[in-house]
Amino acid sequence: MLRRRARLAIFFTLTLALTPAPALAQAAAAAPGQAESAKIWLDQRTQIEEYMKTAEIVSMEELKVGVTRPKRAMLAPGGLVGSIAFKNVPPGRPSGFWESYKSEIAAYELDKVLGLDMVPPTVEKRVKGDKGAAVMWCSPTKSFKDLGGVPSAPPAHFASWNRQLAKAKMFDNLIGNMDPNLGNWLVDPAWNLILIDHTRAFTADKAMVHKKMDRIDGELWDKMKALTVESLTPLLSPWIGKGEIKAVIQRRDVMAADYDKLMAANPAFVIR
Repeated sequence: MLRRRARLAIFFTLTLALTPAPALAQAAAAAPGQAESAKIWLDQRTQIEEYMKTAEIVSMEELKVGVTRPKRAMLAPGGLVGSIAFKNVPPGRPSGFWESYKSEIAAYELDKVLGLDMVPPTVEKRVKGDKGAAVMWCSPTKSFKDLGGVPSAPPAHFASWNRQLAKAKMFDNLIGNMDPNLGNWLVDPAWNLILIDHTRAFTADKAMVHKKMDRIDGELWDKMKALTVESLTPLLSPWIGKGEIKAVIQRRDVMAADYDKLMAANPAFVIR
């Protein structure tokens, strides 16, 4: 696992000299400002959340990805969402690592508070008697794994894309997502970054998965600095325990100590 973390840390520090994504770049160039966005939830978040909780599932298939064996559930035609990923992962350590479907929901709830808008709508849903996390299926998207590595955006999206990468790494560090991988970071034709799979997040671990940060987003950092145990408890206590909530703040404080040093050395470290 330590070797895998090291490989991921190296991979995700690359934000400038990156792998090109011709299909995405061509789509953006062909229709400037009109590239299709997979973030359909931004203008109808509440409606989509409620729909996913009650929508009828017409078929399910097991996905051949991930150790938690998620399923893709197709919903009745004509609804707000065509399909969901369903993760029935009871809290525990089935493979030696803490995993919980509730961490998926906690990640989404914290994403909303921070205004990150990268984690798709995620709600608790019961399917055939089993409780799990229902995650909106985002389409059209490709994973970084599909693209052969971290894609480099075309000039029109370059600054925004690299800022999104910085935000995503900050979020991983805050929630203690020790298992990011190239299959869980998605990009759509509009160059939106979408983050999925947080079942192993929100433990008491204080370590940073992204130890090297070249830049941070100032607006997101201001929101992270404003977090307290008191503000997080009503939001996250349905999904994670007191110790895990406290650990969010402790990780934030570790980030602050590192960021203060980097800001002192380079004022341009913070992007605003």
